[in-house]
Amino acid sequence: SRSDTEVVLRAYLEWGEEFAEHVHGMFAVAIWDSRRRKLVLARDRLGKKPLYYALRGSRLIFASELKALVAHGGVARELDHEALVQYLACEYVPAPGTILRHVRKLPAAHVAVLDDRGFRLRRYWEVPGPSEQRVSAADAASELLRLLDAAVAKRLVADVPVGVFLSGGIDSTSIAALAVRHKKPLQTFSIGFVEESFDESPWAQLAASRLGTEHVSQKFSGQDCLDLIPAAAAQLDEPFADPSFLPTLLLSRFTRRHVTVALAGDGGDELFAGYDPFLAHRPASVFARVPRALRGAVQTMVHLLPASPRNMSLDFRLKQFLRGVDAPPSLRHASWIASFLPAEIAGVLHPELRALASAEVAFRQVLEDAARTGARPGSVDEALRYYLTRYLADDILVKADRASMAASLELRAPYLDTGVVEFAARLPWRLKMSFTRTKVILKRALRGIVPDEILRRPKKGFGIPVAAWIRGPLRPLFEELLSESALRDAGVFDAAAVRSLLRTHLEGRADLRKPLWTLLMFQLWRKHHAQAVSLRSAA
Repeated sequence: SRSDTEVVLRAYLEWGEEFAEHVHGMFAVAIWDSRRRKLVLARDRLGKKPLYYALRGSRLIFASELKALVAHGGVARELDHEALVQYLACEYVPAPGTILRHVRKLPAAHVAVLDDRGFRLRRYWEVPGPSEQRVSAADAASELLRLLDAAVAKRLVADVPVGVFLSGGIDSTSIAALAVRHKKPLQTFSIGFVEESFDESPWAQLAASRLGTEHVSQKFSGQDCLDLIPAAAAQLDEPFADPSFLPTLLLSRFTRRHVTVALAGDGGDELFAGYDPFLAHRPASVFARVPRALRGAVQTMVHLLPASPRNMSLDFRLKQFLRGVDAPPSLRHASWIASFLPAEIAGVLHPELRALASAEVAFRQVLEDAARTGARPGSVDEALRYYLTRYLADDILVKADRASMAASLELRAPYLDTGVVEFAARLPWRLKMSFTRTKVILKRALRGIVPDEILRRPKKGFGIPVAAWIRGPLRPLFEELLSESALRDAGVFDAAAVRSLLRTHLEGRADLRKPLWTLLMFQLWRKHHAQAVSLRSAA
């Protein structure tokens, strides 16, 4: 067959409810079995595609977009107070919850069935844990390269033009380097920013020159992002506070002018311990044993450092490190990337909501994930599982899917090939990181394929200069949506507390880009989607 749908239906006829275990790729599927009067919903292993549902008595209402689902008259529009707390902490609403009380997300790697026996959920796949079988670094690197090359080759198959996102980082450059083996000429795409510390376009150009791709790039400014924010908010069914959604949307729109399908490097950081917090993992355990008085002195000195607007500046990293270092070991990584810590959430909520929204639920899903997987609390393996099963599914893939779909661009992620994921997940963490280096085994596999300058460069991330823009081109928007009147009308946040945060940032006394952006995106979401949402329904 040439039809994906026919193949999926044939799989269902062959294996019934277990069909999803045999399907690989990105999918959200609904199948009505009229012979058995059974409705089956299924979502891909890692959550690349969204699927929302509401169970109302014997009826199951479902859609791939929340706004389509709530258009159904049978779905109540009530704010979920636990989801609000989790959003303020995580910058997204973790599955299976949604921002609306009566709507759920079908979690990744799950099948849902509604029939005469009722409604039931079943997990059909789990990320494997580290293997006890020993493997040499050389053998692991060789097999990883083989699997990744095959994953790239599979995703280049299309009857429409295909290109590659190229930021100049290790992950995207590796995809381009392997793709150019199988497809010439190959177009690559990047965007840059006028602000130098956030601009990766020179690295993307270097990578493209070395690989021999046809590279297309464009630079954007703060005003470009300002113009995009209303459209971006309209694309998001739920409040979502990862600022890199904006450049991802810009890149997707820009790329779609040239190709219909693009390959991206999503997944490399989660599989191979690529994020900066992994370098803080072991120092945090050491710092936690330092006498409290000495720790307090260090914290005081760090907080006296002036706030720098530069991307991942030293003062920003040190302050984020100290914010999470005292958290329970299983919550350190979630705390390091949080906008609000649980102890801070009540202070920004409207007084009438504080009693309805307990801050104790902020990281509940993280703790439940940790308990289910059984990794040692505070271990690197536990942290890797958190990034792969929670942060990837609820942040990175949401960002990638919503931005690319808004531009009618199909985005494919070779690193998230099932074979690559399962192989990487079984590798011991010591092959992935050392005390001072991340992605160790990946870099070894890519020697001679990715330029040495790219392999050696520190991770930068696909960020935008939010801290500086809040004091510059975005200030009017923040002043409008976080004004006392706007906050009072919304009735969700404490106006005095939020205004104090904004004033502190504008005066340069602290870098509060993360909490302020999180508050702004909620206000924008409410403006576009939720004016009629009830805020104070029974919890």
